[in-house]
Amino acid sequence: MDRGRDSGIPPLVSLLVAMRNEGESIEACLRSIIEQTYPADRLEILVFDGASDDSSMAIARRVLDGRPLAEVLTNPKRTQAAAWNLGIEAACGDILGIVSGHAELGPEYVAAAVETLRRTGADMVGGPVRAVARGAVAEAIALAVSTPFGVGGARFRYLETEAEVDTVFMGLASRDLYRRFRFDEEMVRNQDDELSYRLLDAGARIVCNPAIQSSYRARSTVAGLWRQYFEYGFWKVRVLQKHPAQTRPRHLVPAALVSGVAASVVAAAVVRPLAVAPMLLVLSYATANLAAMVTAGRGRAPRTRLLMATVFPVLHVAYGSGFLWGLLRHRAWTAGSIRSVIAALLGRRSGRARASGPGV
Repeated sequence: MDRGRDSGIPPLVSLLVAMRNEGESIEACLRSIIEQTYPADRLEILVFDGASDDSSMAIARRVLDGRPLAEVLTNPKRTQAAAWNLGIEAACGDILGIVSGHAELGPEYVAAAVETLRRTGADMVGGPVRAVARGAVAEAIALAVSTPFGVGGARFRYLETEAEVDTVFMGLASRDLYRRFRFDEEMVRNQDDELSYRLLDAGARIVCNPAIQSSYRARSTVAGLWRQYFEYGFWKVRVLQKHPAQTRPRHLVPAALVSGVAASVVAAAVVRPLAVAPMLLVLSYATANLAAMVTAGRGRAPRTRLLMATVFPVLHVAYGSGFLWGLLRHRAWTAGSIRSVIAALLGRRSGRARASGPGV
């Protein structure tokens, strides 16, 4: 991976930027890359545009005009997974990193990632997701998706100390690893999750270091948040079908909440004494919601805290509904994969040795 370690020359790093209709954010994204403290002559920037019908392409070309090791290319298949696969094939770097067109990198992002890869010997590294907001609704959404109650055990969203995780935001790894483990282009969403789980299945180590700082612009409407998390839930089903041993209770809780409330409402309509069941479920959830709102919203304006109380159930119900719809649409379960899911939920790992690594 690190050809420059012995010579003292920093390794060449390639950042692969996927964009489609990112006219409002791509300039800030690319400028944050240009402003890295990492040596410019050791940083390649490849931008792949998925047939944008806004000004994204023109902006990217203007910002990168005259920049060495930078190019704006087309992505006929349009999706992020396809863009990143094109980049993996075209990149010259010893280390590759994927970037979303709506993200902004901290100035030490690349330097911190290279240092973390060297020091830890991890197969992939990345930093926690930091959502930034414009407006009261976006602020409430940014806060909610950065809390354990909002996103469960997805620690890469709120870690404050370095730790091994099951996935990271915009992972960086050796070119050799990325060429062995490319993105699954079936995955319209959750493509980074799916790749991370493939790495874990192969025994890889993924490290999240808060020093690898980046941010992304949070959704600014509740409707946009609903669509985003419904799709996350829908595609998570397909990820777990491909990698059942990586199933965790947190993946199933939102779907259990939605189905539990729906089932109790139906039961109460048939058997009158059961009418209390849905009320108890909703009351329990509302109590947890209130506690999370108070804790996460400490020091925030009252309006923001009240909006958070709306955002939390949108997150959970959208994800849970999407997951249930995914179960209906993606029917590729086998007896073996179901057994693997049950074993994973009971805490029994698959027979693969995690310590062996993927051979990179």
